[in-house]
This record gives sequence, C-alpha cells and structure tokens, in this order.
Amino acid sequence: MTKTILITGTSSGYGKAIAEHFLANGWNVIATMRRPEMACFDGDTSRLRVIPLDVTREESIAQAVEAAGPLDVLVNNAGVGGVGAFEVMPMSLIRALIETNTIGVMAMCQAVIPQMRARRSGVIVNVTSSVTLAALPLAAAYTASKQAIEGFTGSLAHELAYFDIAAKLVEPGYAPTTRFGANAIVPVERLLPGEYADFANPIMEAFAKPALTTTESDVADAVWAAIHDRGGRLRFPAGPDAIALASAR
Repeated sequence: MTKTILITGTSSGYGKAIAEHFLANGWNVIATMRRPEMACFDGDTSRLRVIPLDVTREESIAQAVEAAGPLDVLVNNAGVGGVGAFEVMPMSLIRALIETNTIGVMAMCQAVIPQMRARRSGVIVNVTSSVTLAALPLAAAYTASKQAIEGFTGSLAHELAYFDIAAKLVEPGYAPTTRFGANAIVPVERLLPGEYADFANPIMEAFAKPALTTTESDVADAVWAAIHDRGGRLRFPAGPDAIALASAR
C-alpha cells in the first residue's frame, strides 16, 4: 500500500528536496506552502498534491489537514531564520521566529496526532538545526526557537510511543543558501551594529567559507532514515558538519 507524507515548507530548499526524494521512491506526497503558485518540482509529480498552508494560522492548519486526509508521516520542515546581535534584535522578529519555528511545529503535531493515535500508526519528523548541537554566536533567538523543539520532541516521543507513533528529530547542518540566507526574516546586515563589528566580522567570514556544509539531499536522506528507523533512535544529524558536531558532543 502506498504511503502518504505531508511536508511543510516545500517551496524551496530542504522541503522541496524532501518532497522530490519521496516522490522518487513511490510515495504519495502532500507538499504544503504559503503560496502554492510557487510550487515547482522535478521528476514524476503524478502522486503529488500541493496544498496551501501557513503554520502560524490555526484555520490554515485545520483546512490543510482536513484536505490532506489520512497521513502516514508528517514532516515539520517550515522555518524562518534570524541571525544577528541579540541586543538589537526586535522583539517582533523574536516572536516571529518562535511563532513559526516552535509554535507552528507544535500546532501541526497537535493537528495530526488524533488520526495517527486512532490508527495506532504514524511518524512525525521535526526538522531543527545543528545550532542545537553546539552554541553558535549571533543566533541566540533562532537557537532558542529550535532548542525548544528538541526538548518538545524528546518528550512527545515518549507519550506517542504508547500509541505506536514515532517522533523523530532531523538536525541539518549549515547550508549557506537556506536557513541563514533566503529564509532570514531580516537581512543580517541590519542586525549587526558597528559596536559588534570586530566580533562579528570574523564569524561572518567563516560563514561565507565554511569547511563543511550540508546539502539539501543530505537532509532528505536523513528524513528518509528517520522515518524508516525501527531502533528507537530520536536524533538524526544531517550533513557532514552536523554529524561532526553530534559526534563531538
């Protein structure tokens, strides 16, 4: 029987790659995004459905889950970035990070758990970040939004296991074109005042030329491994830099 996966945040980056990976492996894929008109997927899309979804709006979540129907897997990938000196980061930006990266994930879990519990079957994968594996400067609020999901998922995994539902974490490493670039709510330059220049410049230069990076396919592979794990493993670092950080920790 062909299984069905719903993935949030699939307009680009990790989400798009995850959707294409599962399509290529014969799954029914429900790709969600705030603007479905932006959908552009490679390969055979005969088993693809694109549904509008804003994870910060309860009514949007309810409509998307109802439209999706029975789900075998939920992948919470939708996220926004925010990098800069915490001192000058507007509280509106911090709230936006928490609203999408933390509360949005929790809301999606709460929306799909009832159907999975009724069937006593399902997997939930929450995509966080390697900032949860090692402290990263200039990412305090972003890290907080992702660390919250690490603790949340660990606890959730215990209570859902009673109903034969798995909860997993995928922890991507640094991908220059995704989390800290295109997905940043406010350009990093606006959040680095002159007082922080001597501290921040070497860090930003290191970001520009990282020794190891994560690719979109690394994340798709990690999600696939998490979903098919039968050993009770919780965390799946994705990408060589994330794997190195996890090993060091």
